[in-house]
Amino acid sequence: MDKPRISIEEFSKIEVKVGTVRSAERVPDTDKLLRLTVDFNEESGSRQIVSGIAMYVLEPQSLVGRQLAFVTNLAPRTIRGIESDGMLFAVGSDETFAFVVPDREVPSGTSAH
Repeated sequence: MDKPRISIEEFSKIEVKVGTVRSAERVPDTDKLLRLTVDFNEESGSRQIVSGIAMYVLEPQSLVGRQLAFVTNLAPRTIRGIESDGMLFAVGSDETFAFVVPDREVPSGTSAH
């Protein structure tokens, strides 16, 4: 079933930025969750983001230093008692899962257009 279309004005409300992962670890007592600390070059410091990607990442440490895309203007959400301040932007599932990444290094906090 097709999802409803949204206007360009609605789409423009979504803020997608590149962040650099500074730490990554499994959330204890969960099968799917990783806790990421991500640098967006913000004065307030790094953000904590919880993501259900553990089944795609055998070694969470392999994410450290990588630049990934995140939705950064969602309201914070508490997941398993941990506040998450953003959402990882990825595509696919199972065999087709992939991170959305820039094709070259960019400054942390660079916005998608």
